[in-house]
Amino acid sequence: MEANSSSNSTRNASSLRWKILKRAILGGPSSNSDNQSEVGIQRISRKATHSFNLIPCRVKKDSPEEILDSSLSEKKQLHSSRDAVFCYTLPVANAPQLLLQEWMILRILVTLRSVTNMILTTLGLSEIVHSVSINLKGQWPSEEVLAYYCLAHPDTFRQKSVIELGSGYGLAGLAVAMTTEALEVIISDGNPQVVGYIQHNINANFGGFGSTEVKPLMLHWGLDKDSNFSNKFDIIIASDCTFFKEFHPELVQTIKLLLKREVSSEAILFSPKRGDSLDKFLLKVKDSGLRFSVDEIYHTEVWKCHQGFVNGDDSWPNYEMDHCYPLLVRITW
Repeated sequence: MEANSSSNSTRNASSLRWKILKRAILGGPSSNSDNQSEVGIQRISRKATHSFNLIPCRVKKDSPEEILDSSLSEKKQLHSSRDAVFCYTLPVANAPQLLLQEWMILRILVTLRSVTNMILTTLGLSEIVHSVSINLKGQWPSEEVLAYYCLAHPDTFRQKSVIELGSGYGLAGLAVAMTTEALEVIISDGNPQVVGYIQHNINANFGGFGSTEVKPLMLHWGLDKDSNFSNKFDIIIASDCTFFKEFHPELVQTIKLLLKREVSSEAILFSPKRGDSLDKFLLKVKDSGLRFSVDEIYHTEVWKCHQGFVNGDDSWPNYEMDHCYPLLVRITW
């Protein structure tokens, strides 16, 4: 009897995940969905489109059909059926609006990471499941919190060399470049398609950088000690990069290699605990000889939002601190 119950539970969860996928692709709930299914979908789909709503954002309805790619001196056509441009109003006096071009299908798939992997495996595309798991990032709540934190601490970045790791579309890196008078901002990711979007987004916001030099970079973690980027950066920023434990050694190695040694430097990471994932990452940091600190309360507005979700704000109905609330991790020599 217990075995049957377990089997039914597994089938029900799988069924709900397929319903999430159908809703994401077709839009809206199915016509025959009932209240019980709706509750179940909320339970299964922890990573939804929810955020802390710290930076106002809207879809730019007059999204341009083309963006000038200065590196090629020609216009690149956007895929208007799959792309959208989001307009962020940065909560900083006199800051320009930040435009972020995103692949809309990625916004769907990022909410369905496990389902996506299952589909790819079923279709015989298991070799790219690993890549999808790493690169379906989109704008996660931790990225928004990272950007918001950077905006609130411009002096940390002024006249500094900054790199963002695993940036996705580059919200935090672009926010730093547009508001803090950083010397340079490198926005990196390990996926070449994502790096292409970063280049588009840099071009779209080019007039807002002032004298800050901003560049995209395709960067795989686990750099060789002879890398051109060794001992180069004052500040490293990253969000939600500690999820996959198998990549902890490479991430720690990259942070250790990139940080300047002869002057004060630090890595600023935001990540939820997610079970023991963050703790295991921090053990790797300690073993590497680097030092770290962890802060739970680092900004009153973020903490206020968190308390609201915990105490019944149903705008994020499946909110759990362990999976949703990013902790601030500082790593130094």
